[in-house]
Amino acid sequence: MKQSVLTRYRALAYVTGVLLILLTLGMVAKYVLDIAGAAAFTTAVGIAHGWLFVVYLVFAFDLGTKAKWPIGKLAWVLVAGTIPTAAFFVERQVVREVTPLIQAPEPAAA
Repeated sequence: MKQSVLTRYRALAYVTGVLLILLTLGMVAKYVLDIAGAAAFTTAVGIAHGWLFVVYLVFAFDLGTKAKWPIGKLAWVLVAGTIPTAAFFVERQVVREVTPLIQAPEPAAA
């Protein structure tokens, strides 16, 4: 497995995590605090998070299949992008688990 697979997963985990927090705060501002302009902010952040979440799913699935995760672990990593702040904790766990796989020498092709 290559470092680039982990790097792109990590980047999207952080981006979708931050956008989900911003989206959550925007929803609170829009519906609870009734702040003017929060609707436009929530719409923009929601669209960005939605599209980038799809890319996150692709990268996480790619990493999970290359790391040979069981389906439950893969599902948890995929769902982490929908729970505010969960992506950050899951990302740290994934890095700890996958880094030794990256540093291990790959077997030579026959």
